[in-house]
Amino acid sequence: MRRIRFATALTLALALGLASAPAAASAAPVIEDLGPASEVTSISAAEFVGDRLYLGTGGIKPTRIGAYDPAQRKVTSITELPTGDGTWAAAAVGTDLYVGTYTPGDIHKVDTRTGTAAKVADVRPDNFIWSLDAAPDGKIYAGTYPRGRVVEYDPATGRTRDFGQAVAGEQYVRSIAVDDTTIYAGVGAKAHLIAIDRVTGAKRELLPAELADRTFVATLALEGGLLAAGLSATGDLMLMETADPSRHVLVDAPGDSYVTAIGIDAPNNDVYFGTRPSGTLYRYDRDTAQLDRLAVPYDGASFNRIFVSGGTVTGVLTSSVVEYDVAGGELTGVDLTEAGMPPAPELAMAVTATRDQVLVSGKAGIQVHDLATGGSTRTFLPGEAKAMTVVGKQVYLSVYTLAYLFGMRPDGTDLRRLTRVGEEQNRPLDAHYDPVSGRLLVGTQPEYGLHGGALALYDPRGDRIETFRNIIENQSIRSVTAKAGTAYVASEISGGLGTTPVAKEAKLAAFDLRTKQVRWSVTPVQGATVLSELVSHGAMLYGIADTGVLFEFDPRSRQVTRTVQVPLSKSRTGTIVRAGGDLYGTDGESVYRIDPLTMTLSTVVDGLAAQAYGSQPLLAAAPDGSALYALRGRNLVRVVL
Repeated sequence: MRRIRFATALTLALALGLASAPAAASAAPVIEDLGPASEVTSISAAEFVGDRLYLGTGGIKPTRIGAYDPAQRKVTSITELPTGDGTWAAAAVGTDLYVGTYTPGDIHKVDTRTGTAAKVADVRPDNFIWSLDAAPDGKIYAGTYPRGRVVEYDPATGRTRDFGQAVAGEQYVRSIAVDDTTIYAGVGAKAHLIAIDRVTGAKRELLPAELADRTFVATLALEGGLLAAGLSATGDLMLMETADPSRHVLVDAPGDSYVTAIGIDAPNNDVYFGTRPSGTLYRYDRDTAQLDRLAVPYDGASFNRIFVSGGTVTGVLTSSVVEYDVAGGELTGVDLTEAGMPPAPELAMAVTATRDQVLVSGKAGIQVHDLATGGSTRTFLPGEAKAMTVVGKQVYLSVYTLAYLFGMRPDGTDLRRLTRVGEEQNRPLDAHYDPVSGRLLVGTQPEYGLHGGALALYDPRGDRIETFRNIIENQSIRSVTAKAGTAYVASEISGGLGTTPVAKEAKLAAFDLRTKQVRWSVTPVQGATVLSELVSHGAMLYGIADTGVLFEFDPRSRQVTRTVQVPLSKSRTGTIVRAGGDLYGTDGESVYRIDPLTMTLSTVVDGLAAQAYGSQPLLAAAPDGSALYALRGRNLVRVVL
């Protein structure tokens, strides 16, 4: 562990690169750099070029493309892309690999013979390429977000063609497949399957009317005139004949919500697919209409791609590659970190602290920092912990997707799945433990395309959960705290991703934990659409609105008593924590102290330039209030107060 000590506010300011320092010197906190907050090998795109499997990373920068040799079970080379925070999509044309990135939405060509990469096109004004496929004639087709367009790139001419929005008002072209004449676009957050004529650009709907209540056509595979589509959030596989779309079959994966990857074995008339949350590999025999459950690589496994060739089914998972021998029924695999795809610092998602550890969540894992040794270990998690709550010798993880709750020990051991929030909820936004009721309170956002978040009450002693949806109508529960038997929840007007808000202003509500009823609801800050933080301190509640107002609220009078302007992150959010009887806040750039007596701010640390995933800046307090944990860049730092 590297430790950096600053004796005065002046040296602190200079060390952090501030333009100027305070006029008067004062004792400054000790800043300890604990190294990368979270390191991961996370694969989110894959494609075969010849006998090599090319793997694209997500969540790290620069984006890496690793060439994996199945025969050696090793990554033989790594190419870095010039732009992009990650990739979800790749397609091959001859010996060239085309990769679509996000932030920005660029198309890159990787020459697999030389291992070099170059940007060749972009999909501006969209900043995200969700899907990519190559037509038989070598043209590349990309599905975008947030405008939900289809864009063609012609490698022969270097030109792009915009086919426009696949469905008016829909933001995602989540999946794409192409044949000689037609582009098939899987759309959400209200599901559509659109066929686009490659010459004329004419569009027609293929999704059967009885399936229009789905949220996404999230996955597509096309081979030999068979179009296979994964439907969310019901976990169905639809098989459709492109020559006659009226001929279709629906295959249900029991208990699952998503089909994440599909591979078609045309010679044997079989379709292989992977599902979540169970992480199961299935085979559907089209001749007999039999569905076989083949293997589960691990609980909650997420298949990114499935390839079928020569009696072997190859599955690309978050950080591993598995092979299923069709004849022998044996599943084998390799960890990609061990195979030579090195982990790299990622964008952290949540942070919490115990006396001995600091836990940082990221993609498919929790990084556990040991404060005594200065080292860290990683615990695999099938999902992303959006909130982590320490209760005694347990840490409760509120996990996306499907709003699951997990428990584990603070050292990262004994991870177990506990329950699911339910009520069509998908993304936890905040969690708080109330010692009075003995409940873990979890605020959530609903499934893509839906409105109405929820407050879930989980009883760890009885392992029971109660979920109350839409307690703030048509809004998601962004932040939650509790006091004297009452849960206080703050909202954001947004529903699930891909929706247009119905409500106009964010609200603060009181939920009686005994009667399970909303006692009252108010608008604390006029014009605010997001209340990104809410904490209880003394007799008051303190919250942050996206208007830049930090407000003090008296729940007895139901009135805002005082306000002060605070700095916000680029996404206009902020975070507050309690430490040693004081309140501290952050916008990701600075950490500041809030004086509840005077309602004034004083800077503790500045120049952090924190890089976190999502909109919420990260800050946690040591249990004894002696230190704060924040990000500087992608590193975890301890601020000793």
